[in-house]
Amino acid sequence: MYDTALLDLFTSDIGTAEQLLELIDNEFQALSKRDLTRLDSLLSEKQPLLALLQQHGSERSRLLQDAGLSADRDGLTALAGNSSVGDQLLERSEALSTLLQRCQEGNLRNGRLIRANQASVRSVLGILRGGETPGLYDSRGSAARIAQQRPLSEA
Repeated sequence: MYDTALLDLFTSDIGTAEQLLELIDNEFQALSKRDLTRLDSLLSEKQPLLALLQQHGSERSRLLQDAGLSADRDGLTALAGNSSVGDQLLERSEALSTLLQRCQEGNLRNGRLIRANQASVRSVLGILRGGETPGLYDSRGSAARIAQQRPLSEA
């Protein structure tokens, strides 16, 4: 009973994780294009998937504990050893783990892009506000001497 319930949860979560991975890849494309409308839409699509994965993760832990096993890989291996669907349990567990790892890597990639975009925007805002000046050079390639720095709004 515990084994088939776990197998169903793994199967469901594999599909959910695949959808999440696709959304994360779409998010990267939207971030690259700075498409805020699409980003907002993707975020609203990701939230229910993340909540479902969290809920199923808790259910899997509870099922293993109800079976008198630890809620980790060792507990799953012990349950699989005494089950007719044990090989499938381990296989789907590994598939889900791989997909979740890919989701995490994609999320980290998107985070790096977000930080790079933030730095770029901060730099441009600094120039517009007059607090930061771009590196300017004269005709000889030396740093240009600028007598007074003014924000572009005052130029």
